[in-house]
Amino acid sequence: MPPEEKARLIVSLMYDNDPFSQWLGIERLDVGPGHCVLRMQVRKDMLNGFRIAHGGITYSLADSALAFASNSRGKQAVSVETSISHTLPLREGDTLTATATEDHLSQRIGLYRVDITNQDGQLVALFKGVVYRKSTEWEV
Repeated sequence: MPPEEKARLIVSLMYDNDPFSQWLGIERLDVGPGHCVLRMQVRKDMLNGFRIAHGGITYSLADSALAFASNSRGKQAVSVETSISHTLPLREGDTLTATATEDHLSQRIGLYRVDITNQDGQLVALFKGVVYRKSTEWEV
């Protein structure tokens, strides 16, 4: 099976069993070995007391992008360290795009960067994640 097809099947399997990513309204725009691009819209029920998006929203979007990108090569992977920097506030109706890229990959460790931009192409958050790659392969 070509790596691109395998990546799409793994991410589809993960997404179909991920009610939280579904609740966020995440759309998968592009998936391939070691990367993915996701999109979602900020809804009213995602706002905090300042009427801006709760920080957990961008974090959750980025975490899903990390999970999909890091598992897309076929080995099951789990995060061991993550961090996020928020650069702009988000409002109801904003459309977010998360682009996860693989910066480093070894047998057991992967490093990923997730850039989150708004509908105007502005960087609204920068997420970095480290994953542990288990020996367990995805069965697709």
